[in-house]
Amino acid sequence: MNDINKLYELWLKEATLDADLVEELNGIAGNEEEILDRFYRCLEFGTGGLRGVIGAGTNRMNIYTVGQATQGLANYLNEAFENPSVAIGHDSRIKSDVFAREAAGVLAANGIKVYFYPTLVPTPMVSFAVRRFNCSSGIVLTASHNPSKYNGYKCYDARGYQMTDEAAERTLGYINRTDIFADVKRMSFDEAVESGMITYIGEEVFNEFYDACDLQRLDKDICEKSGLKIIYTPLNGTGNVPVRAMLARLGLKDVRIVKEQELPDGNFPTCPFPNPEIQQVFELAIKMTEEFPADLILATDPDCDRVGIAVRHNGEYKLMTGNEVGVMLAEYLLSRRKAMGTLPEKPIVIKSFVTTDLIQAVADKYGAQVRNTLTGFKYIGEIVTELDEAGEADRYVVGMEESYGYLSGTHARDKDGVVASTMIVEMAAYYKSLGKNLVEVMEDLYAEHGMYINTLINIGFEGASGMEKMKNIMNSLRNNPPESIGGLEVTEVSDYLTSVSRKVATGEETAITLPKSNVLQYKLPGGSSAIIRPSGTEPKIKIYVTACAADREKATALSDKIGEDMKKALS
Repeated sequence: MNDINKLYELWLKEATLDADLVEELNGIAGNEEEILDRFYRCLEFGTGGLRGVIGAGTNRMNIYTVGQATQGLANYLNEAFENPSVAIGHDSRIKSDVFAREAAGVLAANGIKVYFYPTLVPTPMVSFAVRRFNCSSGIVLTASHNPSKYNGYKCYDARGYQMTDEAAERTLGYINRTDIFADVKRMSFDEAVESGMITYIGEEVFNEFYDACDLQRLDKDICEKSGLKIIYTPLNGTGNVPVRAMLARLGLKDVRIVKEQELPDGNFPTCPFPNPEIQQVFELAIKMTEEFPADLILATDPDCDRVGIAVRHNGEYKLMTGNEVGVMLAEYLLSRRKAMGTLPEKPIVIKSFVTTDLIQAVADKYGAQVRNTLTGFKYIGEIVTELDEAGEADRYVVGMEESYGYLSGTHARDKDGVVASTMIVEMAAYYKSLGKNLVEVMEDLYAEHGMYINTLINIGFEGASGMEKMKNIMNSLRNNPPESIGGLEVTEVSDYLTSVSRKVATGEETAITLPKSNVLQYKLPGGSSAIIRPSGTEPKIKIYVTACAADREKATALSDKIGEDMKKALS
């Protein structure tokens, strides 16, 4: 604790550039627990960049941790590239604009050209800008769907997807050698703009992004003549302008916006967890349906890289899961393109391996290949890039993660809530023309392929001891795998850290060819499974449960049993 107190005293002396930090540091004087939480570690920089609570200290998001990370990134870029450049964007979170300007000023001071979005933008628009301006990297200030106390710093590589392991390790090396106060070069934002080191990204780039989304549409007339009624909420984030621009291009006449959640507000006053996976974010929109009975409700998260939906069915609104929307998008795009004669030979659908295997059944029907990746949309972006560089980008149909992230098209190399909203609405309009809503479409797919219940369980581990608990749990499960889960014998154990998959009955081992990751998978009979991994961005362990059965009742009961057993294993 003595070393931590010395670090605290150093920050009291040096951290004077932000009045909020000065006030916070003075306010915790003598409170050892609060000082410990802010200084017991440094925010970890990895392929996801930084993410943490906003505030003072090495374990917080502030202009000093952002400055240190950016100085490390600048040192890496100046070593790895001639005349490097970086595209920067930010979301609506508290201090996102401050952190974005800080990062831009540090880069400019290091002689690195910056292309800067003049207003908040969705994360995929930064991915788009990286490739549009042939940048060496990209930075977006966002904490995605986390509560308002969080912010984050996400880095892209030159191909527009999240920084690779190698680049992140090299950047981390430079960060670790950078004194957070003495070694960070700074130039004022205004001075850097005046000198030409920072250039604002113009309106034409916004329109190019919208044009790229527009190219994914299969039917230019279906929405305008559908009579589809839409309610949209950007959850006080970045989607308000771009998603509404695309809804206008679709020709929809009946679109309403949730006013309380329309404008940017990093406090997220009506949705403390601005996550389209949870029902609470839809409450205000559903209340609006008393006067405006929408067919479909759309909700994008604050950085608008993910989208969730609620569908009117039998007079009520049903929230569709990320897996279900992914399955329906695959079915819609594959079936419609086949009918229109535009489906390529050897089409490819890409998904994370925790995303439902019902995708495989749908793809098989249309002769499409499914490529499975680790969690993290950068792995999908990598495959899209490989296809593009091989001249086979036309084979790519859609990419998806169960956590409500989708990408149609190759304009971005990250999940994109703007193009996903566009295609979900077109899909809903098409099926409405056939007399069906999306709940009925999904029920038809279950009837055709069998019932798949996919459940995500999050177990939180807060504070200084949380990370150690997560590490111990994973080590324990790795050394002592369960023999049965949910009343079913475990048939195969896959360890993505050791890259070995082992059949329990025979002991036969096969190599896993995906990159190493701290993930354990337990396969069960009949296609059911449980997957466990620590979150890469939040202090929690995630359990992904898949339960397969002939009908919903049996699949739900099995899902509950598997989930309960996995929670016991973590305790």
